[in-house]
Amino acid sequence: MKCLYCDGEMEKTSSNYTINRKDFHLFIQNIPVYVCTQCHEKYFGEEEVEAMQDMAKTLESKVENVRAAG
Repeated sequence: MKCLYCDGEMEKTSSNYTINRKDFHLFIQNIPVYVCTQCHEKYFGEEEVEAMQDMAKTLESKVENVRAAG
């Protein structure tokens, strides 16, 4: 697999990912990812991206529920 930015080789590894929203910060460790050996650009797979987006949406909803209850 080649990097879309620099044409470098991609290496499968794991990495951390942070989602920052106005109401919360979500930090996820050890997610499978491809990282360019030249420019270090990261490419997450479709399944991982969907899971991270689902987590963020769920957390956002839960934060809203907690605030509404207060």
